[in-house]
Amino acid sequence: MITTENITKSYGSGSSENKVLKGISVSIEDGDFVVILGASGSGKSTFLNVVSGLEKADGGSVKYDGRDITKLSDKELTKFRKESIGFIFQQYYLLPNMTVEKNVRMGADLSGNSDYKEIIEAVGLGDKLKSYPSELSGGEQQRVSVARALAKRPKILFLDEPTGALDEETGRQVLDYISKLHEKHRFTVIMITHNQNIADMAKTVIKMNSGKIADVYENAEQKTAYEIGW
Repeated sequence: MITTENITKSYGSGSSENKVLKGISVSIEDGDFVVILGASGSGKSTFLNVVSGLEKADGGSVKYDGRDITKLSDKELTKFRKESIGFIFQQYYLLPNMTVEKNVRMGADLSGNSDYKEIIEAVGLGDKLKSYPSELSGGEQQRVSVARALAKRPKILFLDEPTGALDEETGRQVLDYISKLHEKHRFTVIMITHNQNIADMAKTVIKMNSGKIADVYENAEQKTAYEIGW
């Protein structure tokens, strides 16, 4: 279980201080599919960065099964992220001098996963193994980043607007693949988006507004990527 207690985070200081997170407390069950919903500037990206250990909170705690990652050293935190967490961002962050296969293998090597080619096939890029990012469309590059994150076999998968730069068809494909893998392997999914329709896929929805949690609810029925609006 992930538990945050009174998380605060600010940028700047003095008269220019911007309080982005204003005391966030929430619990996320293992294996849950969570969507964090909010408009631009609501604090959802900062919250994701703090919960995942990419940034340190100014105050409060972030506990994974009782272990407070805000107390870890930089070296310990890096080890924790390496062993437990996968990331998918709106930006692809692929290494331009590496092929599709090598980019995905980077994630697989972190967990000793030798079946990474199956993941590449599953995202529809089996014929692009030797292609470089510059030779791919935006949608194809995002699918590579998805495959790389999932090849790591993470316990928790964090997604920051993963379909923001994709067309509808590709966006649905990516979300459908993530959803099916979640059903199969039951890792925890935490996705942030401003798209209310995508929230219909989640089991748990956390709404944020102005650095605070405005609402938390569970969907009575989870829709598939092909059932939601776009």
